[in-house]
Amino acid sequence: MREWNGKRYWLVGASEGLGRALARRLSAAGAEVILSARSADRLKDLADDLPGKASVVTCDVTDPESLRRAAEEAGDIDGLVYLAGVYWPQKAGEWNAEQVAAMCDVNFGGCARVLGQVVPKMAQKGAGHIVVTGSISGYRGLPGSIGYGASKAGVMHLAEQLYGEMRGSGVGVQLVNPGFIRTRLTDKNDFKMPFIMEPDEAAQEVFEHMQGEGFKKSFPMGFAAMFRLSQFLPDWLYYRLYFSGKR
Repeated sequence: MREWNGKRYWLVGASEGLGRALARRLSAAGAEVILSARSADRLKDLADDLPGKASVVTCDVTDPESLRRAAEEAGDIDGLVYLAGVYWPQKAGEWNAEQVAAMCDVNFGGCARVLGQVVPKMAQKGAGHIVVTGSISGYRGLPGSIGYGASKAGVMHLAEQLYGEMRGSGVGVQLVNPGFIRTRLTDKNDFKMPFIMEPDEAAQEVFEHMQGEGFKKSFPMGFAAMFRLSQFLPDWLYYRLYFSGKR
């Protein structure tokens, strides 16, 4: 079990959904939380409502200078959780260049930029805890997920390499891959979302994973297993099952 009292955790993407719910969970466990996103008002409302010590550091994960300043303001931290993300559902034939670029830049590029501010410092002191948010949509290409699935696949690959290289260094690396969570992002979907979770429920899954030392957790378990197993299907069968009727 991880010790939370007195630990300082920087949550990037804390203003909405899973990030907001996880901030509440970590604060209740005794951690001091540094809350980051672009929306200062939403973060301040959250900070005022938390049971423990909390501070607000606004930043834009697409802006290197904004992140450099935010990392400096956050100061010495024990842990980082990257939760920032944007999403617009779209098919290849409906490609919106601006939205696809934003998904890649925020979901993957932003994660890489934040890690660039944090990993070297943790590696130097030989201590720290890093948690990044992938998605079960990142396991393999899916219909209607142009940009989003690819950006999450990049995050998952980045976490895998980071975990492998940081093993034994004193810096713990963890990856969480959620399924559907009821947020303003999934509200954009016009299809039925199986096993959709509420943010508080998903935050509990993430928190339980953070309590241990394991690397990866994909949830909900049964739904996630279906996507994980799809990686082992031959191409002809995978595309017949998942892209049936698509041209």
